[in-house]
Amino acid sequence: MNLQKKMPPAKPTTGRQSSKEQALEDAYLFFNEIGIIAQLSSNQFQRALPHGLNQSQFSVLNWFVRVDVEATPGRLARAFQVTRGAMTNTLGKLHAKGLIQIEPDPDSGRRKIVRLTAAGRRARDEAVTASYPLLAEFIAHFNKRRTDAVMPLLQEIREYLDKRREMPETSD
Repeated sequence: MNLQKKMPPAKPTTGRQSSKEQALEDAYLFFNEIGIIAQLSSNQFQRALPHGLNQSQFSVLNWFVRVDVEATPGRLARAFQVTRGAMTNTLGKLHAKGLIQIEPDPDSGRRKIVRLTAAGRRARDEAVTASYPLLAEFIAHFNKRRTDAVMPLLQEIREYLDKRREMPETSD
């Protein structure tokens, strides 16, 4: 029995909202949908990950392939917007699996430099390949034309949010 039930989109509670309030409600609903999509897709992807990887560990491996060949733990913590302690924990698990190497920074007595190992690159690539059945099911339902149509907007939103995370918080 499928217990999942399609829920109608949340509607404003009154018909007397101003256009600004309606725009804010619409923006909330937009990001709520993105959040739900992220949670559902991450959960399905996590179940497909090989090598006992979790989503956080895969994300670090993927970062090294996408962004840079080396980084300090602090840089990684900032990139993932987690505490240094959380990142140290993730890096420790990846290091124990031989997927990254952590070495002293020759320019600093305290800092460490983290690099992806060949085994880490293979694990990342195998994780991507393991997701292919999920992706095949997805593209059978949502064809390339449809996903291509929304990709520029999603990339623009990501770039906007990525820039905003460096901005100091403001209070209204």
